[in-house]
Amino acid sequence: MSYANDMATVERVARTDSGLASELRVSVMRLRRRLAVERHPDNELSLSQMAVLGQLLRTGEQSVGDLATYEGVQPPSMTRTVKTLEAGGYVTRRPHETDGRQVVISLSEQGVATLRADRAKRDAWLAKRLAELTPEQRAVLRQAAPILDSLSRKD
Repeated sequence: MSYANDMATVERVARTDSGLASELRVSVMRLRRRLAVERHPDNELSLSQMAVLGQLLRTGEQSVGDLATYEGVQPPSMTRTVKTLEAGGYVTRRPHETDGRQVVISLSEQGVATLRADRAKRDAWLAKRLAELTPEQRAVLRQAAPILDSLSRKD
């Protein structure tokens, strides 16, 4: 099936809210899978581990509990993830300044380098695909990007 036929099918199905939801779900999942394939070849971290590194890059150091909340997992699961990342040299831990029961997790230089290399590879693939679109299609995606981000953050 050609790109034009694919687009016509999507536009026809997406005329209803439920059709839009279905097509959007399929499209986002397909893009997510493709971006997962486009990872840096030296990166052996899981997508969940990469998400933790990304969160630390965005926000700076965090507690294991805060990271667990961000990822939507239980603290013991995040503790295992952090231990694996620490053993690989991607993060460091130190005692919390005021709460002796907690530790604070920070991104190491190796973690930053791994995250940036992986993102650069994925961004290059996506930039190439975006360059194949018309200016009008890219304008639509510029408008859609913050909306999609907003959808991903709602309960």
